[in-house]
Amino acid sequence: MGRDLDDLGFTREDRQRYREKVKRDLEVLRRMLDDDWFERRRKLIGVEVEFYVVDDDGIPMMINESLLERLESADFQTELAQFNIEFNLAPHKLSDRVFAEIEEELESSFGHAHRRARELDAHVMMIGILPTVEDLHVTIQSLSHNRRYHLLNEQVLEARGEDVQLDIAGEERLSLHVPSIALEAAATSVQLHLQVSAQGFARTYNAAQAISAAQVAMGANSPFLLGKQLWQETRIALFEQIIDTRTEELAAQGVRPRVWFGDGWIDSVMDLFDENVRYFPALLPIVEDEDPEALLAEGSVPHLPELTLHNGTIWRWNRPVYGVARGKPHLRVENRVLPAGPTMVDTVANAAFYVGLVRGVAELDEPIERQLPFELAARSFREAARNGIGAELYWPGPGILPATTVVLDHLLPLAHRGLDAWRIDPAHREHYLGIIEQRARLGRNGAWWQVAAHDRVRERHGLDRREALVEVTRHYMAGMRANAPVHTWELP
Repeated sequence: MGRDLDDLGFTREDRQRYREKVKRDLEVLRRMLDDDWFERRRKLIGVEVEFYVVDDDGIPMMINESLLERLESADFQTELAQFNIEFNLAPHKLSDRVFAEIEEELESSFGHAHRRARELDAHVMMIGILPTVEDLHVTIQSLSHNRRYHLLNEQVLEARGEDVQLDIAGEERLSLHVPSIALEAAATSVQLHLQVSAQGFARTYNAAQAISAAQVAMGANSPFLLGKQLWQETRIALFEQIIDTRTEELAAQGVRPRVWFGDGWIDSVMDLFDENVRYFPALLPIVEDEDPEALLAEGSVPHLPELTLHNGTIWRWNRPVYGVARGKPHLRVENRVLPAGPTMVDTVANAAFYVGLVRGVAELDEPIERQLPFELAARSFREAARNGIGAELYWPGPGILPATTVVLDHLLPLAHRGLDAWRIDPAHREHYLGIIEQRARLGRNGAWWQVAAHDRVRERHGLDRREALVEVTRHYMAGMRANAPVHTWELP
């Protein structure tokens, strides 16, 4: 989320200076777009994966600093809690064997992390929400030692002015008040970064919004939280509620949340950055020395640090990203809807489905925003989070259908077309999209397997809920390490 921070407190003057600097950054960004400064040709994909660090029973271990010291790689970083780490894969050009290359690199990096973890009697694990997480694992004491996480916690709670209320009703109900944002660390994810041209940004972003429901339905992997069976992708509700700076009254007035799907289609990337500045006060008002107007006047590329930091504290499920690489500014769509896991091959299949589908939808003759009412896209996203692969989704033309039918009959053909447009090797296209197809045909994804495995071990062995979740987690870790697609996993 940014540089390490000293012990800081923020004054009213800090906030005023920051607001003015963000507005300056915003106007510089507008000028850069008008004058066509942005990278056009390079089409890249980047991947970020968050891991749990656990013991042999899948119980969280607070050792991320010790593990990172052993990993000795800048590709691995801390995350919110001491039982999390994050891996950042270098950007890859979208063409030919890219997805096989990504899988190979993920496997290699995961293997390296796992070997170093075993030296600490630990494992690394990819899963949306770890079934064995308990209250004692997600207190303020479990936050990583990096100051930025503690500062973010302080600012979220200060903005809210009261404890966070969590209330998720699914198969069961979880309702409690929490005094920190530490529980957010229970939700681990995969973020996909797709670099696009400024001219193509709006259609790509709208396409990403339109397909998010299908992504969540097919990739759901988070059915349990604190011993309760909730949504199939409980991570969505958890993140939205924990990082909510609004009081109950402000929410009732329609004030926008900081974690959200959005409220309409866009015409330009500036719609999103304008919205950020208009609706969201600063959480971390840190002003850097950069003079963006002066840099622009001399022909240099500004990094716009205040604008990018502000954008990083507004957690859209699809988020715009401004970046500078090789001295050239570029724009990315950051797709944040997917949970971590279950395996490397499942992760890459999810990525291939997304990349192919987002291009297939973006290149429709009739733009998706003219076919799909935004409120129905948002409603389908919630439905997919609640019911996963068993959800019913709206798609233009046929209307409301089972998610599996939408994917098989309407979205997979578009994904194939999109991967062909990216010039992906046909054999690799068939391999990775074939995994998505089999999930849809069998109705099995990570969330389905976790629930079915839990029910099986309780029925067969008479275990209580906690014992069953530990057993499920052990079996899940074995399947994850084998790297076979989750739809092929046997039940314990």
